[in-house]
Amino acid sequence: MAMSTGGARGRGRYRPLAEINVTPLVDVMLVLLIIFMVTAPLMTSGVSVDLPKTNAAPLNNDSKPLTVSIRANGDIFLQEEPVPLPDVVGKLKAISQDNPDRRIFVRGDKDLPYGKIMEIMGTITQGGFTHVALLAEQTGPAAAPSGRAPASGTPPGPRPARPARPPG
Repeated sequence: MAMSTGGARGRGRYRPLAEINVTPLVDVMLVLLIIFMVTAPLMTSGVSVDLPKTNAAPLNNDSKPLTVSIRANGDIFLQEEPVPLPDVVGKLKAISQDNPDRRIFVRGDKDLPYGKIMEIMGTITQGGFTHVALLAEQTGPAAAPSGRAPASGTPPGPRPARPARPPG
């Protein structure tokens, strides 16, 4: 029986490679990326429904919200007109045609005490209005540079913060 041991020369020929072949990994990742890109829009749609067409006007045609502004000295303005606090709800009801779902934005000066702003918001919500929100100036990296509108198409300036809850 003849047997070849191969010696030192045979062992050196079959050493494991120290390099990783990334081509199959890239191929698999590309296929997964394409699968997720195709299936992601399908997952958000939910149940497919063919909605009927109508000529009716939308129920919420409230294009411009009402604005209640409070200066640092405590003066209250409805839109641009000064209004005393007891008359705010009456004027809001007259302008909104007694619609409690009309959006109302409250703009308070930053130097104004928080309690004063909450007193006015409480008066408005006790008057029956349900969509009352505070406005705040947007700052930081999300804010657009002055003079330019943000990319989303919304005008720069005050933005609604969070809807207020009725006190109590």
